[in-house]
Amino acid sequence: MDPQLLFNGIAVGSVLALAAIGLTLTYGILRLSNFAHGDFMTLGAYLTWLFNTGISIRMGYRVIDIDGVNIWLAMFLGAGGTVIAMLIAEFLLWKPMRDRRATSTTLIIISIGLALFIRSGILLIWGGSNQSYDLPLVQALDIGGVRIAYYRLIVIGLAILAMIALHFLLQKSKIGKAMRAVADNIDLARISGINVERVVIWTWIITGILTAVAGGMYGLITTVRPNMGWFLILPLFASVILGGIGNPYGAIAGALIIGVAQESSVQFLNSEYKLGVALLIMAIVLFVRPQGLFKGTA
Repeated sequence: MDPQLLFNGIAVGSVLALAAIGLTLTYGILRLSNFAHGDFMTLGAYLTWLFNTGISIRMGYRVIDIDGVNIWLAMFLGAGGTVIAMLIAEFLLWKPMRDRRATSTTLIIISIGLALFIRSGILLIWGGSNQSYDLPLVQALDIGGVRIAYYRLIVIGLAILAMIALHFLLQKSKIGKAMRAVADNIDLARISGINVERVVIWTWIITGILTAVAGGMYGLITTVRPNMGWFLILPLFASVILGGIGNPYGAIAGALIIGVAQESSVQFLNSEYKLGVALLIMAIVLFVRPQGLFKGTA
């Protein structure tokens, strides 16, 4: 395998891993296949870009310019905005649908409509042009013929730190244990005295942070564009299915496999077929091992 493509695949897989964790958590705990997940990722990237490059506010005949902040603070603020958007969707859409015991098919259709709404809103507000963060140019490192791009290296490092933090949250904290209990059996968890609604809120908060950070990191290694999340939704679902639906650790492994497979495929196929590689892997897994590589909640 080409070491350059392997490195690129790990960087892309790291981004997919963070977003896939959020996707698999929402299914494992809420039983929601959220097709708007990729567009929330796009929203996080755009909010990060907005806070990083600055904001212009028109008040009558006056225009007030607010300078941008550094990329890391912008990513933090973008994550906060994405969490707020997810919580709004929870209270306006998902909670009423759960109360009405909506079917999984209904929820999928609603999530597709939400995805279109978010994407259309982004196009309306910021247009369809590609955007880039305000970042200094950093020369790539050359190690043994492999060009290690600085921001790809940062993406991998950030992803590792986020995964370690998530591990301790799920395994050591009270809310993490409650989330695992709800994922295993929501009725038993409720009878045991666990506040399920509180767990749901925390699930959206964690999912929003991971998804926004993933979108922000993807913008570091590519450009920010309105359809970036929509084109990532298939690799995200492929990662979740490959790792075992509802299993966050499986989602990480699945995402890395998908990322490396997609990037390595350019040796044999045009880059336009990367999504086809993710689809092929997902189809093979569903045919050979429907439960995924690891045990999930489905």
